Amino acid sequence: MGWLTEIAGRKLARYLSKPVGQINQVTTISQEQLLETLQPADVLLVEGNTRLSVPIKYLTQSTWSHAAIYVGDALPAQESWQMPLTLVEADLEEGVRAVTIAHYAHMHTRICRPVGLSDEDRKQVIDYAISRIGHHYDLKNIFDLARYLFPMAPVPTRFRRRLLALGSGDPTRAICSTLIARAFQSVHYPILPEVKREWSDDPLCRDFYAEVYQIRHHSLYTPRDFDISPFFNIVKPTIEEGFDYRAIAWDKASDKLTHSE
Repeated sequence: MGWLTEIAGRKLARYLSKPVGQINQVTTISQEQLLETLQPADVLLVEGNTRLSVPIKYLTQSTWSHAAIYVGDALPAQESWQMPLTLVEADLEEGVRAVTIAHYAHMHTRICRPVGLSDEDRKQVIDYAISRIGHHYDLKNIFDLARYLFPMAPVPTRFRRRLLALGSGDPTRAICSTLIARAFQSVHYPILPEVKREWSDDPLCRDFYAEVYQIRHHSLYTPRDFDISPFFNIVKPTIEEGFDYRAIAWDKASDKLTHSE
């Protein structure tokens, strides 16, 4: 029976990975701008367009349904006519893989940059992600995948994050941000930790408390967490390049709308 459930799991994964035709996206960053702006260990958030994206957006109440980590030139170069593999991601069907920047050039994306990450830790984060390339996930737990077929079922807010981590864990690692979360946790870099306040036992400081950070389990992280994390900067290429609204060349139709009453 094991091989039957594995086949069923693969078919279900293939179904969930197919694009949804009616989803329209506005690409705000060009491929060239991404390449010029991205730095190693940056997290690239993606507004996905697959069947799987819909429930993830609903459960996280966010625009972002996918995340990849930029590894720069850490991977071996391909043929001279091929684009370099600069992003590492966890894919439901293929497991952990490396892709080119062009893979998401036509989608709405956002760059999240870890603040103050040392060069040594940056390398360790990237090395961790690269070391997982080729890892495939066990998709035998059909229930673990089937929950994504019903994205609009009413789920109380407090249970949404837990629902993403429900089940055997393997499919969860393939579709959530677990790969990237574990890479940053390998150097103790915070993403969205739980903060616990503990009152001081020192009699001289009895009116003070300390904030103790507790690492959230990696299976509970979502793409949205990198967006709202206080430890990641949101980097917008158009602003980084030096944006001047007065330099924009508007077409005649837009100029008429501006001056119309």
